Amino acid sequence: MELTKENLRIVYMGTPDFAVESLRCLVERGYNIVGVVTGPDKAVGRHGSVLQPTPVKQYAVEHGLRVLQPERLKDEAFIEELRSLQADLQIVVAFRMLPEIVWSMPRLGTFNLHASLLPQYRGAAPINWAVINGDKETGVTTFFLKHEIDTGAVIRQVRVPISDTDCVGDVHDRLMMLGGNVVCDTVDDIIAGTAQATPQEQMITEELRPAPKIFKDTCRINWQKPAKQVYDFIRGLSPYPAAWTNLITPEGTEMVVKVFESTIVPPKNPELPCGSIETDGKHYIYVHTLDGALSLRTLQLAGKKRMDVEDFLRGFRLTNDYKMA
Repeated sequence: MELTKENLRIVYMGTPDFAVESLRCLVERGYNIVGVVTGPDKAVGRHGSVLQPTPVKQYAVEHGLRVLQPERLKDEAFIEELRSLQADLQIVVAFRMLPEIVWSMPRLGTFNLHASLLPQYRGAAPINWAVINGDKETGVTTFFLKHEIDTGAVIRQVRVPISDTDCVGDVHDRLMMLGGNVVCDTVDDIIAGTAQATPQEQMITEELRPAPKIFKDTCRINWQKPAKQVYDFIRGLSPYPAAWTNLITPEGTEMVVKVFESTIVPPKNPELPCGSIETDGKHYIYVHTLDGALSLRTLQLAGKKRMDVEDFLRGFRLTNDYKMA
């Protein structure tokens, strides 16, 4: 029987907002989604009394798609239910690492959408690290899954520029929208039998940079670095999970401040050490780096709301006796 998008049986796997766009594109273009696998509902609220579905589940339920929510991907009951869907192809976007029994199940394989130009930035946080490292471009890649994470043969790849003013949220949204089209194009390649899978080993032309998961300690600002590196670090974590620093009072008390936006500026007194603050208490906060300073534009004290620098200074009496570390 000739393969078409109407008879190709697809199981889709994903969890966050990033994965919703690709699912939406598949549904709206008439592909045959026979099941959606996503994470379990999360307990939210003061006492954890409310269960919140994942964004992918919300979309799937609204469109009448069958939803599977395994706690464990090797659970026998889940494996049997997944097998009963008789998928020809599985598509993974922003989901968990799959065991071989899952990714090897469909006769046409399982492909993943990854938010980087593989083989660069294999790992959990490719968009963040591309911006943190000051890259001028990134992109999305579809590739067939195999044992080692993010190493399978590449099917399609599309490049996207990163401007010097983009934060990771900007790039995330751009790649999310692009990803839906690339996923559909990849399915079309597979249906037509024209998918050209290129081993990543043949694509390595420079030293590979990893994209490990980001933790709270990863997000701490190091003011001992050059201004451009600190600037890229801040935008590479904005708006989430957000770069942070300790604001230290003249008495030595520390409080956490998140920084969302900054600009590179010449310091008024270049001789001050890294982490020193220059402020007029009304309009600006400059923080010294290794070779210059950053003007903080948007920030947030722990327990307070995010605000621009002038609103922050109206509610906080900051002087040059404070510092950041």
